Amino acid sequence: MIASPIWLPATLLAALFQPWRTAVQRRVSRDLSINAAGLVRYLYGLPVALVMAAACQWLIAPAVFPALGPWFLVYCLGGGLAQIVATNLLLMAFDQRNFVVGTAYSKTEAAQSALLSIVLLGEHLNLLGWLGIALGVAGVMILSAGGKRMTPGALLRALGEAGARFGIASGFFFALTAIAIRSATVQVDTPDPIRAALIVLAVTVALQTAMQGAFLVWRERDQVASVLRSWRVSGQVGLLSALGSACWFTGFATAPVALVRVVGQIEVAFTMAFGRFYLGERVSRSEVTGLVLVTAGVVAALAGTL
Repeated sequence: MIASPIWLPATLLAALFQPWRTAVQRRVSRDLSINAAGLVRYLYGLPVALVMAAACQWLIAPAVFPALGPWFLVYCLGGGLAQIVATNLLLMAFDQRNFVVGTAYSKTEAAQSALLSIVLLGEHLNLLGWLGIALGVAGVMILSAGGKRMTPGALLRALGEAGARFGIASGFFFALTAIAIRSATVQVDTPDPIRAALIVLAVTVALQTAMQGAFLVWRERDQVASVLRSWRVSGQVGLLSALGSACWFTGFATAPVALVRVVGQIEVAFTMAFGRFYLGERVSRSEVTGLVLVTAGVVAALAGTL
């Protein structure tokens, strides 16, 4: 059940910020290792997340700091770790295929989120919601063909390629992230979903910075200086990451995870725009067809909420 209508604009904004951030992050990843490129979104996003949480708590809507449930840190830690793994897998997918197709593979997350939310959270979608997922998956399958005419058997074999494996695995861990973050927001004792989302965001990003930062110092210490030198572009990554995550977390706090992820597939449209105009990548006719199907899936999911 939808708790607040704010979930829809929050999800649409998140779908805009995420590919924007990923496009900028891909520029950074050309000069950094996978782990270093992943760290910049948390390290440079942490100040933004802290400022947003503090502003909501003490300036915009002053209130007593809410009590946190016993599983709050566990869910934040689990969600943060899952997002780190998902982001690294997505960057690895980009190394195998282009920006648009790499992101498309990860968008199987919508179907994976629906199944996981049923099993772990007891959430359900109506018939139009499932139709939206089916259309979205069909669009992703077309996008994964990369413009080639492929038989069903060849398409299945293509899904076994490294880029597909990394992208689909990325979607699975993004789905786990959504489940954990939704659970963390429930642990915040406040009727204000935005306050809960921003508190979860600040704590999760702090934990992510500590986890991936410690790993980088341990295994790739030479990359630390590169992360700090890249602050001009990395700062943009951090800002966009924090804004996008704030919107995703608000969506998870106010609507079923599966619905948020289905509507969030509109991100593919923004991804194609960034891939074409920001990164200069060509968009094929088949990718446009896939986009139309993904968009139709989003419309079906929204119609199911009316």
